[in-house]
Amino acid sequence: MNNWKELTVHVHREAEEAVSNLLIETGSQGVAISDSADYIGQEDRFGELYPEVEQSEMIAVTAYYPDTMDLEAVKAEIEAGLAELPDFGVATGAVRIDSQDLAEEDWAENWKKYYEPARITSDLTIVPSWTDYEATAGEKIIKLDPGMAFGTGTHPTTKMSLFALSQVLRGGETVIDVGTGSGVLSIASSLLGAKEIFAYDLDDVAVRVAQENIDMNPGMENIHVAAGDLLKGVTQEADVIVANILADILIHLTDDAYRLVKDEGYLIMSGIIAEKLDMVLEAAYSAGFFLETHMIQGEWNCVVFKKTDDMSGVIGG
Repeated sequence: MNNWKELTVHVHREAEEAVSNLLIETGSQGVAISDSADYIGQEDRFGELYPEVEQSEMIAVTAYYPDTMDLEAVKAEIEAGLAELPDFGVATGAVRIDSQDLAEEDWAENWKKYYEPARITSDLTIVPSWTDYEATAGEKIIKLDPGMAFGTGTHPTTKMSLFALSQVLRGGETVIDVGTGSGVLSIASSLLGAKEIFAYDLDDVAVRVAQENIDMNPGMENIHVAAGDLLKGVTQEADVIVANILADILIHLTDDAYRLVKDEGYLIMSGIIAEKLDMVLEAAYSAGFFLETHMIQGEWNCVVFKKTDDMSGVIGG
């Protein structure tokens, strides 16, 4: 029987995506995220009872490594990566790293127990790949393997991105998914009727994982995944561009997004912590976009901008 090593990073919620990527890049075979904010508003969810959880800005990101890896070397690499995050404006809080050995059967149960089918919007449900799930009439299923990278797609930033896509897609659109990660937003776009989707990510691991998740869902031949640095060098115009990444990165794509979004098209941006919202708004306004929708869940923000000359449908218009 093989053993695994479990490593948990306790860090500020703002650093969730960056830390998850760091753990994957250092060889983790999967990550699980424990966040007290996940219990907010869950009291009446399908009649389930949830424990009382003290709310905290800190979360726990747990990663799993084969026992053949040198965990001390991994820790050193993670600590070095964590030390660089404040330079990019990402708060880490009082970081703590814990580790323990884990038997293989414990590994299987420990990371799978975090995931179950989750209804995200009125017609979109995310289903872990190993789960037998029977869809109801009209329900659209997104199959994901959350053990491969970046969680299950149920984080507030992803939920709001999915809701925004469901509001703006009417069928036949071209979509660009920037920083695709698990590919969940691209898969959802296809299910919601988009004609063609171009998904980009700077991380080669994410490109591979997104393609594997896309292949797991039937009828996704209209999604094209490739490595890319935001929208640099992209010439394909789109009706909708969606980006669920850190605010400090979002501000660097607004000009290119305006160049590529068709008239009356949309730019959806999520992953924005409350204190960095104004920075993102300013970048989008400077590029020429107008704010149409602003969603908030906890301290996370998602904003939907429109490229238009008709001010009647935008905030303040």
